[in-house]
Amino acid sequence: MSTYLVLTVIGDDRPGLVGELSAAISAHQGNWLESSMAQLAGKFAGIVEVSVDAAQADALGKALGQLKGLKVTVESAAVQKLAPEGVANTRRLKLALVGHDRIGIVREVSQVLANHAVNVESLETHTSSAPMSAAVLFHAVAELTAAPDLDVGALTGELERISNDLMVDITLDETIRA
Repeated sequence: MSTYLVLTVIGDDRPGLVGELSAAISAHQGNWLESSMAQLAGKFAGIVEVSVDAAQADALGKALGQLKGLKVTVESAAVQKLAPEGVANTRRLKLALVGHDRIGIVREVSQVLANHAVNVESLETHTSSAPMSAAVLFHAVAELTAAPDLDVGALTGELERISNDLMVDITLDETIRA
């Protein structure tokens, strides 16, 4: 019987970290399912979903805890879901944001989304230099899901209001679920 684990990983970035992590997982007959990893401020950070035979789960957890230079946290997932519940009835949205970097952008946008019961499935952010100036721009792209009865007009209106307050451009598009 397989069990599903979610691993969070962080450590000083260096060549070979992913190889060491994957070797420990493979050595315990674990299957690497999904992951998202990045180098941030000299640190390597990631999250990985793994399936492993229940009999190997504890040994895998111990092996991951012994990896040098990596802090690995292991959480059991109750059930591995191949698709979100009610996927046929779920609306999928994509939000893109760009503007001058300032404190509170993610907080303000996430509060609006939460107020409309919109779930953030993924969020990617980065900063860049503005062309022709020394200003720092903040960029965000989010994949979102919501109930079929979401009032997109009300959500868009509230996002437009905060985009003026934050001085950022926000676009919200409905996407087709593949």
